[in-house]
Amino acid sequence: MKKFIIIISAMILGIASASAQKYALIDMEYILKNIPAYEMANEQLNQVAKRWQKECDDLTKEAETLFKNYQADMVFLTDEMKQQRADEVKAKEQEVMELRRKYFGPEGELYKKRESLMKPIQDDIYNAVKKLSEERGYMMVIDRASSTEIIFASPKADISNDVLAKLGYSK
Repeated sequence: MKKFIIIISAMILGIASASAQKYALIDMEYILKNIPAYEMANEQLNQVAKRWQKECDDLTKEAETLFKNYQADMVFLTDEMKQQRADEVKAKEQEVMELRRKYFGPEGELYKKRESLMKPIQDDIYNAVKKLSEERGYMMVIDRASSTEIIFASPKADISNDVLAKLGYSK
């Protein structure tokens, strides 16, 4: 009977260890900070965003000036002229809103620019993580930078430097 229990216990332990899954962690922020192309793309995006924001701000100032002039001249204007000037102010404000949407909206130019600059970098990282996972048998790789649920993880489980090395940015 003892032999039977020992054999069953050994089989259960064997099955449990065979089904053990390997996990790894990466720190995406750390990886991105160590990729020069990402820093350059980020700087380029910031410059473009500042230029477009200045353009929007200038147009907003024009709209404000039109409105202030309209208010100042209101007592001297006929009803028809008041309507015309009010329409001009509305048109300028609409132009500002359209320009902001064009540049900064959900499908705006900044989004498209970010997508075109960042997607190749993200794809390279994904492919490096995938290749490392296949080589080492990881069932799952978790980004510790974006996961608030990870309280503690052993530094041994972090493969961020390995990902950088796979990308050619050894640390």
